[in-house]
Amino acid sequence: MREQRKQLVGVVTSDKMDKTVIVKVTNTKRHPVYGKVMRLTKKYKAHDESNEVKVGDRVEIIESRPISRHKRWAVVSVLGRAEG
Repeated sequence: MREQRKQLVGVVTSDKMDKTVIVKVTNTKRHPVYGKVMRLTKKYKAHDESNEVKVGDRVEIIESRPISRHKRWAVVSVLGRAEG
């Protein structure tokens, strides 16, 4: 049985590459000792076959096979468009 692929939601920060976007994903985590809530941010390069995603769009990405040296994610859907 095939295991479930990871899905993340983030905001597109760059669309300057061909068929590739950079997605910023923000998570919150509590510090193990002090209990402070920390905001952790990570960037992922995701494959966008149709080049339709623009900067500021909120997108859902899914884990995929390696497409290039750094690309292991693909855009599944656009959840919200950027203002303007």
